[in-house]
Amino acid sequence: MSFINYSSREINCKIVYYGPGLCGKTTNLQYVYAKTNPDAKGKMISLATETERTLFFDFLPLSLGEIRGFKTRFHLYTVPGQVFYDASRKLILKGVDGVVFVADSQIERMEANLESMENLRVNLAEHGYDLDRVPFIVQYNKRDLPNAATVEELRRLLNPRGVPDYEAVAPTGVGVFDTLKAVAKGVLQELKKGG
Repeated sequence: MSFINYSSREINCKIVYYGPGLCGKTTNLQYVYAKTNPDAKGKMISLATETERTLFFDFLPLSLGEIRGFKTRFHLYTVPGQVFYDASRKLILKGVDGVVFVADSQIERMEANLESMENLRVNLAEHGYDLDRVPFIVQYNKRDLPNAATVEELRRLLNPRGVPDYEAVAPTGVGVFDTLKAVAKGVLQELKKGG
């Protein structure tokens, strides 16, 4: 849920990047961090294991301009993808305003994608959210790999509702900002409805 601070005229929104382990959630944030003007971003915090897998979350605060005289500040989070970190994922989803599901396009990761999508739906429901009502974007990452499934197949399995979706190659930035802009737009539209 967005936090509006009237005295400092700031709107704070929380966007969570969700998906199976090693799908590229952290890589998305690292690319955004590397390409964003230093004045518009805070420090990126990553809690990673020795193998650079996300242990708890990555966090990146980002300013995205003003609406009606209020500064918008987006807090981008990733979740740890590994199955045994479910308690962390639940905690990070608390108060979420928008979700990006980063799918791993590799054919052999399809089951992990489906499990993670179901896990997202269940964990959101525990906080009283419905995935069909939260601003939601799907990103098909790793499109450059030879064993990538077709986009049609990914859409059929992971995006039957037809929410906005993007193809991506996160290390080179393909699709990264398109995804971020789309989820930010969805969050701001929800805010306007509420206001």
